[in-house]
Amino acid sequence: MDCPPPPAAITLPGPLPIKEALALHIAAARQKGAAFLFESSWKKPYSTRNARAMLARYAAKAGLQHNMPPHRLWHFLFTWLKSQGIDDALIQPYSGHASRTSLEIYSKIALGPAQATYDGVIDQFPV
Repeated sequence: MDCPPPPAAITLPGPLPIKEALALHIAAARQKGAAFLFESSWKKPYSTRNARAMLARYAAKAGLQHNMPPHRLWHFLFTWLKSQGIDDALIQPYSGHASRTSLEIYSKIALGPAQATYDGVIDQFPV
């Protein structure tokens, strides 16, 4: 991924500390003459394999019992945004999906917490 031009504001979903850290990383990369947003010490972009290996190391350090592929992070983010009540129209530009109907998968994945709530009250249903 080529290093992007200086943005007026980084428009990424996520908390401000992540946006600030990314802005600092971009500034430092530019000062070093980096050609890519994330590059190795050989001035080459990280490959998909490198990114997966890094995430696997961080997942192990965090004590996760399973690997954390990059795409799963997207699923977690968009599922969490849906569970917070964020409208599909606001999620779609970040997701890369062509249509809002493609975002239905995140609604289905988010049913886990809804099922637990349902199970907790269904016995009280007046039948």
